Amino acid sequence: MHADPRLLTEFNVTDPQHVTETPIASIWRVKQADGTFACLKRYKDDDLRDEAPGFDLLTAQDGVGAVRIYRQHGAAILMEWLDGPSLGDMARNGDDAQATHILGDVAQELHKADVTPPHSLDPLPNRFKALFAATFTPDCPPQVRATVQAARRLATDLLAKQTNIRALHGDLHHDNVRGSARGFLAFDAKGVLGEPTFELANAFRNPLGSDTLFSDPAVILRRAEQWSAALNVTQSYMLSWAAAYSALSLSWTHNSVFGPDVAKDMTLIDTFLKLRAQGTSA
Repeated sequence: MHADPRLLTEFNVTDPQHVTETPIASIWRVKQADGTFACLKRYKDDDLRDEAPGFDLLTAQDGVGAVRIYRQHGAAILMEWLDGPSLGDMARNGDDAQATHILGDVAQELHKADVTPPHSLDPLPNRFKALFAATFTPDCPPQVRATVQAARRLATDLLAKQTNIRALHGDLHHDNVRGSARGFLAFDAKGVLGEPTFELANAFRNPLGSDTLFSDPAVILRRAEQWSAALNVTQSYMLSWAAAYSALSLSWTHNSVFGPDVAKDMTLIDTFLKLRAQGTSA
C-alpha cells in the first residue's frame, strides 16, 4: 500500500512506512522535515464518517491527554506519532490492573483541558437514540426483553440527570490509548457532549479479544473502584453508565432489534446491573 505522493507533498513529509489498514482508513508512519515521526491517516473513499467530530475534539484538546493533530487536508490527517504500547496490549499481556489505572489517569487528563465544545460534537441523548428505538421480535426471550428495558430505563434516568456536561473523547478504551514520549495519550475520538462519567463506560467492555477478562465480576468491580475514584463518582453510578452503554452498543450491532440471537450478549449487562444493585445507590 503506497501513500499518495500528493499528500506527502501537501504535508511536507517523507519516507512513508505503511503500518496498518483498518476497515475505514490506511495508516502510515512518515518523517517530518525536522526528522521526527508523525502518523498519516487517510480515510477511504475520502470520507471521515463518524470520526469528523472526534478530530474537532482532538484539535481542541491541543495535546492535553490526547494525540496532537498537526494538520488536516480533506480526509487525510497528520498527527503525532505514538510509539506504544497500547493499553489494550498491556491488558491482554496480563497487566490489566496497571492498564486500568492508566486509563483512569488519561480520562482525568483529558478532562483537565479547558475546551470550548466544537459545534460538531454529538450530544449524549442523541447518541442513545438507537437504544430508545429498540424493538423486540415476537420470539424474544423474556429475560432479554427485561434486561434491555432495565438498561433503557437506566439510560433515561442517567441522561436526565447529567451534570458537568463537557466535551468528551466518546470512545475511550484500552486500544485507543498508546504510550508516547509524552506519556499515554488517547486517539481515535468520536467527539461527544455529555456527562464525564460516560467517558469510561465503553472501557468496561474492552480490550478487544479479552471477553473472559472483562466479563469477570472481580475485574469489573476492580475497574469500577478505580475508575469511579478517577472520575469522583460512586461505583454504582459508574456501573450504571457501563450497563446503559453496553445496551446501546448492542442496539447498534443489531440495528435496534432484539431477539433470541442476542441472549448470550445479555450476560455482561446483567452482571453490571447485579453488581450495581449490590453497591452504593446511584
